[in-house]
Amino acid sequence: MASRTTALASLSAVAAALFAIILAPALPLTWSPWKWSRISADLVVMNATIYTSDPSLPFAQAMVVRGGRILRVGSYSSVEDLVGQETYVLNLNGNVVMPGFIDSHLHLIYGGLQMGRVELRGVKSQEEFARKIKEALRGKLHGEWILGSGWNNDLWGGELPLASWIDGITPDNPVWLSRMDGHMGLANSLALKIAGISNSTCDPVGGAIVKTLEGEPSGLLVDSAMKLVLAVIPEVSIHDRRDSLIRASKYALTRGVTTVIDFGRFFPGTSVDHIWQDFSDVYQWADSSGKMLIRVCLFFPMQTWSQLVDLIQEKGRALSQWIHLGGVKAFADGSLGSSSALFYEPYEEDPYSYGLQVTDINWLQNATLHSDKFGLQVAIHAIGDKANDMVLDMYNTVVSYNGMRDRRFRIEHAQHLVPGSTIRFGEQRIIASVQPDHLLDDANSAEKKIGTMRAQRGSYLFRSLIDSDAILAFGSDWPVADINPLGAIKTALYRVPPGWENAWIPSERMALYDALKASTISAAYAGFLDQELGSLSADKYADFVVLPVDSWDQLAGDLPTTVLATYVNGKQAYP
Repeated sequence: MASRTTALASLSAVAAALFAIILAPALPLTWSPWKWSRISADLVVMNATIYTSDPSLPFAQAMVVRGGRILRVGSYSSVEDLVGQETYVLNLNGNVVMPGFIDSHLHLIYGGLQMGRVELRGVKSQEEFARKIKEALRGKLHGEWILGSGWNNDLWGGELPLASWIDGITPDNPVWLSRMDGHMGLANSLALKIAGISNSTCDPVGGAIVKTLEGEPSGLLVDSAMKLVLAVIPEVSIHDRRDSLIRASKYALTRGVTTVIDFGRFFPGTSVDHIWQDFSDVYQWADSSGKMLIRVCLFFPMQTWSQLVDLIQEKGRALSQWIHLGGVKAFADGSLGSSSALFYEPYEEDPYSYGLQVTDINWLQNATLHSDKFGLQVAIHAIGDKANDMVLDMYNTVVSYNGMRDRRFRIEHAQHLVPGSTIRFGEQRIIASVQPDHLLDDANSAEKKIGTMRAQRGSYLFRSLIDSDAILAFGSDWPVADINPLGAIKTALYRVPPGWENAWIPSERMALYDALKASTISAAYAGFLDQELGSLSADKYADFVVLPVDSWDQLAGDLPTTVLATYVNGKQAYP
């Protein structure tokens, strides 16, 4: 695909040029393929269809990279004077190039760990569920934990799994299996026993221990109740976590992702210490030893906001070109799939349940007020319509106390909204950090859980948010959904769930330009990274991807779901 262009003049012409330079040293030195240059490029991308994500110059034919940054973008004739003897010229024969994708919400190390555990994504029956666990037992010692994730009960009709499904095959091994959304998990009876969970154990605040009709623990734990089991699972070793970072980063590069906003191993019920341990044991190690492969913006639990303030005051926000200290995250509610997303109206299947408010609202507002006062960016998880309005109200109150400034408040997920909330996102300049591929899983379950009318009126309102002048930033929430920015863009364009012939809420389909923006420059803006990343513009880092299409019309007509190559700092990082 690429070839080094070293078209030089004949030997005599070179000699003549050298002779002329010797005779006239005061002349300015320039170099094209035929001339010397005082400044030459490390890389020149040419004969490409370059989508820059920069409105001042949306498209270009060529791009110059020097020292890991973009030096110039334009036509080939406007950059050829920077081609030097050592310049690598990448002739793409028309292939489309665009900025490296930014995943605005994932759990990088956690995702890397899950790659080595039981994968239950796509399981469609109780029998297949049990078979997966049985296979995972091979080679395991007695007492060794079996860990996995990704199950979705909607794929086998909606019935929730029970410890009894796997107790018979796991009498000697404790088991913990997270639901795909991370807000519910299944423990076998041995794990429940180790955690001290019995029929007399009370629900913790912000969580639930699901019990059978006989009052016995079923094995299912929701939101903060998960901490009862998570607290007794042995901590992952430093070695495994470091391997996980490298494995996850390499995987991200295969999908064209060059920067991620990482919310760490932090779900309801998990220890707030995990992210800080990963920061010191894994990220700082990787940075100091030259093992960082992608750029990361780190968010930390809001409970530790003062610790983050101290760190930023000591080291600044940009620890290196690879690691940026972002802000703090908290939770307002749970998830739709676990029936813990907080709504104004009850769930269809349980008229007494409105979901869970997983964090005390007074604590949340005070912690947000203090975090914002000290300049931290705040991101709060909200999925149900009531939870989203609660956070919007709270953000408005914080602004009234702390005054106007560029703070870029975020709501993570923003999946279900009441009429009028989209307008508030735009008016308050709140970033909607959304994950398009979640709608592929939720289309069927949403209409069952909250009713067709409510689901059709308020679910995944991407186009309405854009029309209300809100800022959308796309992410994956990996490992909840796969890292696949091109797939997510396609989902936002068409909104056709698996097995469906037509779009789910077709009026909310996005335009290609808006979806690309949400995966590049808007995602960078959502993490205060837009001065360095997000568009192929002069002085920004040269992070870009090459797509397997040779014209913009081809891309717009049939968006690919794979990348040909990924470049970081102007150097090929994949394949």
